[in-house]
Parts: sequence; C-alpha cells; structure tokens
Amino acid sequence: MSKYKSASLQWDCVNRSYHQELLMKRSNWLAASAAAMLMLACSNQKAPAEEAIAKIDTSLEAIHDTAAKYSPDTLKSVESQVSALKQSLAKGDYSGVLTAAPAVTTAIKALREDAQTKSSEADAALAKVKQQWRTLTYEVPKLVADLHTQVTTLSSGRGLPKGVTKASFASAKDGVASLDAMWTDANNTVSSGDYAAAVTKGQAVKDKATELMHTLGMKPS
Repeated sequence: MSKYKSASLQWDCVNRSYHQELLMKRSNWLAASAAAMLMLACSNQKAPAEEAIAKIDTSLEAIHDTAAKYSPDTLKSVESQVSALKQSLAKGDYSGVLTAAPAVTTAIKALREDAQTKSSEADAALAKVKQQWRTLTYEVPKLVADLHTQVTTLSSGRGLPKGVTKASFASAKDGVASLDAMWTDANNTVSSGDYAAAVTKGQAVKDKATELMHTLGMKPS
C-alpha cells in the first residue's frame, strides 16, 4: 500500500471517529435537553395540579355533611375518586391529575345537586308532618276533653244514651282513661324530634277517640 493511500485511510478513520463522537455528543445533548424539557413541563404542571385538587377539596368539603346524610353511597364514590387524584399527585403524575380533575369536578357537582334535591324533599316532608302535628294538637285534646266530660256525665247515674249498654260503657270508660297516656307518649315523641312517629301516634289517639265517641253516643264536633 502506498504512503498516500495509507495516510488517506488514517485520515478517514480519524474523520469517522470524530463524526461518531460528534453524533454521540449531539445525541447526549438532545437526550439531556429532552429530559430538561420534561422536567420543566412537569414543574409547570405541578402548581395547576395542586390548585385543581385544592379546589376539589373545597367543593367537596362544602357539601360533605349534606351528602353524608342524603347521598352517602355517592359520596363514598366521589371520595374514592378524590383519593385516587391525590395518590397521582403524590407520585408526581401531574398530567394525570389535570386530565382526571374535570371528571371529578363534574362528579362533585352531580353529588351536590343530588344531595340538595333530597335535602329539599326531606325539608318539605318535615314541614308537612309538622303541620299535621299542629292540626292534631288542636283536635285531639278537645276530643279527649269531651270524652272525659261525657264519661263523668254518664257516671253520675243519669242514664245511658240509646244503644249504650253498661258493658260497652265500662269498656269505653277504660278506653278513655288510656287516651291520656297515649297522647302523652305522642308528645314525648315530638320532644325527641321525631315528628313523623309523633303524627302516627297522635293520629292513633284521634282515631280511638273518634271510635269511643260513637260508642258513647256522641257526635264529633
């Protein structure tokens, strides 16, 4: 091989080695740049991800008690979604947090609407039974008082109304005596805040009082 060809070959090897080294440096630089850009992107997403979860926490906290009372199952589902978001945040998956946050926000909105609807329905039902109780507190004491008066009158020996026997009168007299305890029980139930149960008990007193009035030959006023 001539000296010229040998020198040329050596130069080619050097040149090729230089280009390979240059390519490796460029590749490393690109990789480093990509990593830096990725870290920058993650860093830029961290604050929005934390802010998204903070807003979600605030929204959920505002309706938590109402939801726990009226939509407990749905609340558990939403809390599970929020927990998953926080786990993603802890792992540094800020992109995942930002992607999933809108769906969780929508779920909280639906939970709020459901809980508020059920709360309104419960308030309306409570208002209704309270009115029923007020009506009973006006009607029942008067019925019971009239029955006591009738029992006192018939017990004086002035005779029994047509259709009322001594046996039926004795039974009705015991029934009238039991009305006071029944009405007291209904009032005690209201004191505990259970208006629905109180109305049920109060209505039972009214029904029995009405029945006893017929038994004693009285006409309900």
